[in-house]
Amino acid sequence: EEMKREYTVLVPNMLPMHFKLIISVLETYGLHMELLQNDGPQIAETGLKYTHNDACYPAILVIGQFMDALLSGRYDPHKVALIMFQTGGGCRASNYISLIRKALAAVGLPHVPVIALSFKDLGEDNPGFKITPQMLMQAVYALQYGDLLMMTLYRTRPYEVEPGSANRLFDHWMEVCKGQLRRGLKGAEFKKTVRQIVEDFDTLPLQGEGTKPRVGVVGEILVKFHPTANNQIVDVIEREGCEAVVPGLIEFFLFGIAGGIFQRQLGKTKKSEVGSKIALKAIAKLREPVRKALEASNRFEPPTDIYELAEYASEILSLCNSMGEGWLLTAEMVELIKTGAPNVVCTQPFACLPNHVVGKGVIKKLRAHYPDANI
Repeated sequence: EEMKREYTVLVPNMLPMHFKLIISVLETYGLHMELLQNDGPQIAETGLKYTHNDACYPAILVIGQFMDALLSGRYDPHKVALIMFQTGGGCRASNYISLIRKALAAVGLPHVPVIALSFKDLGEDNPGFKITPQMLMQAVYALQYGDLLMMTLYRTRPYEVEPGSANRLFDHWMEVCKGQLRRGLKGAEFKKTVRQIVEDFDTLPLQGEGTKPRVGVVGEILVKFHPTANNQIVDVIEREGCEAVVPGLIEFFLFGIAGGIFQRQLGKTKKSEVGSKIALKAIAKLREPVRKALEASNRFEPPTDIYELAEYASEILSLCNSMGEGWLLTAEMVELIKTGAPNVVCTQPFACLPNHVVGKGVIKKLRAHYPDANI
């Protein structure tokens, strides 16, 4: 507890839009957070110095960003901690913490605390850091704001009349949302803000709206959202005269929760199924303001229900597929094809076996079902 006052907790910039909001939530609980901004090719080079080159690409980038920051001399090595967000599961990303520990030991910093923000026991003991129900509630608000701001920005920016106007509007609302989360957000304020965000982007002056080819971006969760990892794919898509469509982050968590429902035949219990259904229903209720605001808008569509996404995927593969991004990867590709974005970039990290098996494994069947798809 006493370390909270003195330590700076370094946060890897895994999801640039969403993590700004998540950090605002964590700062409310007395933590001094810093979202790392060191970026570029040297991050991968540094990661390769301290990680085996057969580790997954997201691990190399995250560890590279941490080590580059720690070795820069900007931080007191006795007043700094690292935080790692991870889901665990059947891939090498489950070894992030041990890989970070190995890298720290290699440079003589084995004492640096590593906080594991995960729902699974990853062997780290941090008594001053606890996930509370209130923290989770605020995190759900933060993820919703992140998804909404990302969607509204990408939908409008390719058509803006005044260059930079969409980015300015995005920046304004990002600051407003961060401020609300630092104070502790209530449901009524959230509803009002969501309506205002949608209204502002709905009335932003645009020209030629809807005339550009729509290109979807799916893939492994870090590479899908991390500009360095995906070679600035959204910027490339927009520069080439297209509109980028990136499915939200919340669906990834819903997919994980839904495993209790769809994996009964693999040994999930009835209790697990009931728990999953209750959790999905609760999150759907929290997302209701966003869904209603988007439905009432002129320019935007609400996100597809998780059960409908599962139905899309079930045409192509078993819903027991949970490794990597599992059936969600397929579901998002089908969703994009059905909603007017038949061009899909499937971003796969180097050395990510689950993603290559599931991602590449379904493409032939997807093309057979949807001949116009360009994946």
